[in-house]
Amino acid sequence: MFHCGRGIADITGEPADTGMLGYGKSSQRSDGIHLRLRSRAFVIASGDRRILLVVNDLPMVFDSVRRALLERLELLYPGLYTEQNTMVTATHTHCAPGGYSHHRLYHSNTGGFRPKTFGVIVDGMTEAVVRAHDDLAPTVLTLNHGELRDASANRSKVAFDNDPVVDRERFPEAIDPQTTLLRIDRDGTPVAAINWFPVHNTSMTNANTLISGDNKGYAAYHWERLVAGADYRDRRPGDFIAAFAQTNAGDLTPNLDLRPGHGPTGDDVENTRIIGLRQYEAAARLMTRPGTVLTGDVDYRLTHVDLSAAVVRPEFTGDGREHRTGPPVGGASALAGSEEDGPAFRGFHEGRNPFWDRVSQLVYRRLPALRDVQSPKALVVGGLRGHYVARSAPVQLLRIGHLYLLGIPAEVTIVAGLRLRRTVASIVGADLADVLVAGYSNGYLHYVTTPEEYDTQQYEGGSTLFGRWTLPALQQTASELATALRDGKPIRYGDPEPEVAPVRIARPRIPRDKPPDGHAFGDVLLEPRRRYRPGDTVTAIFVAAYPNNDLRRNGSYLEVERRLPDGWQTVADDGDWSTTFRWRRTRSGQVAVVTWTVPGDAAGEYRIRCHGKAHQQVLRPYSGSSRVFTIEGRGGRHAHQT
Repeated sequence: MFHCGRGIADITGEPADTGMLGYGKSSQRSDGIHLRLRSRAFVIASGDRRILLVVNDLPMVFDSVRRALLERLELLYPGLYTEQNTMVTATHTHCAPGGYSHHRLYHSNTGGFRPKTFGVIVDGMTEAVVRAHDDLAPTVLTLNHGELRDASANRSKVAFDNDPVVDRERFPEAIDPQTTLLRIDRDGTPVAAINWFPVHNTSMTNANTLISGDNKGYAAYHWERLVAGADYRDRRPGDFIAAFAQTNAGDLTPNLDLRPGHGPTGDDVENTRIIGLRQYEAAARLMTRPGTVLTGDVDYRLTHVDLSAAVVRPEFTGDGREHRTGPPVGGASALAGSEEDGPAFRGFHEGRNPFWDRVSQLVYRRLPALRDVQSPKALVVGGLRGHYVARSAPVQLLRIGHLYLLGIPAEVTIVAGLRLRRTVASIVGADLADVLVAGYSNGYLHYVTTPEEYDTQQYEGGSTLFGRWTLPALQQTASELATALRDGKPIRYGDPEPEVAPVRIARPRIPRDKPPDGHAFGDVLLEPRRRYRPGDTVTAIFVAAYPNNDLRRNGSYLEVERRLPDGWQTVADDGDWSTTFRWRRTRSGQVAVVTWTVPGDAAGEYRIRCHGKAHQQVLRPYSGSSRVFTIEGRGGRHAHQT
């Protein structure tokens, strides 16, 4: 029998003036919240063994936050949760504050390392794990697989088409449609679910500056909100928790029309909701099917491979010869960005870059060893030395009954994922569907393509930093992990990434908190109208201090309240899809623009409240309230909320 515990906590970082991580655009700096970010933790135990899976609404998991989490857990539970049995993974939203890595490449638009955002992420992950640990109870785990074909498209078809037919035949639509659900029941009632489905979490474009969990964040929010119903605001740690995790999403976009913010509609916010809803609906369908009850126990192995200097044996290279990976080098096509999700730097292109191609050919002629590793990549960002990026990959294999999760700290294309899955499945004797690549896990080393995809030098190939033999090196490592796990033997620890400290600490310009003349913080500058109907958008503008003064973790900068006979009830806050909180500087002072889209079942009297803390020699809390406004339900003036 399995025991399982679940936990959830807030990991939303700085909502103002912080560069967002993922698109790499200097103009994409946070200025508010649309959907709060969450960490969802699951402890699964059998006998004296347990594993810990932490799924985070983050762009990436870096060695920095993983180490900090494990250090916290070692103090709380000595020897219980280690790097061996803990998998920390990200959903890969591109609408979250950056600055929490200790490697310099990811600070291009954050001004350096951001201790406040880093602290909130580690605090939230730790809190989620503590809640999951305390929640352990007998559980039935049920595994189910299905298909979802209208939530992703291949954004790198040129590269995919260069793969062998035997691989392409597995994916006739050039997507990986498999959606996998682990259902967690107690006493016959579902109490949690973990879904794995490969699609980039990039429905929101690089023009968005509101914090959001994007499509996977919406899927999780929607399911949890749907189960909790009217009691969502008063959730207890033991309530239903849904996590939507990644697999091999490296070349799959949610932008079905292959343009940023397009597909299935031309509105990126609506697309976020639709693609998230489709993932939820596919997972919810699997909840209603019998599935396979997991039996047996849990097991785990972890090793480290230095991808800057791995020797790959002939049986994994595909050409019968030994090859090596090499130090990280970025290509011209990497600087181009993905045209389908968000172009990066002008002057660079996916595929051919004639000037850089010519320069690189001259370099390759002089350095044949580099040519074997990196050719035909157009060398642009040569030798990411020092602490710019990590080089050692923690590669992990977890087993839960007959479900296998192969943790890879990178973005893996669907065919690269297929080869890794086949490697593991063939050794442990598992069905291919029961072996998943858990991408974006335990670290971040950019992309992993097949050698054939690499040769086309699309965005993903240019971003495969360690060269053409990266995937074979990881297949070799996966083979060693699977063999050790199958045989019940230990595996070499390998060479982990050296622990580094952040080189540059951000020194953000913190504005002076001073309200406009004649006003106090919390005052309303623009009141809502007196009457609205469902579907309308309510707007109120408040005098607001710098939101980074207090990140209000597990709290909110706003509340939408409904009048009841005995007081006021909160019906929405800044963690709800129906609201937005946007902070702005104006000539007269600092303001927060709060919006609420009225749901279809709303009726009665409401108000909007705004909260924060202002620096006035010391931090002083404030709150403000709009005037009362009326929602006239669809049934007329006397309709009421059900």
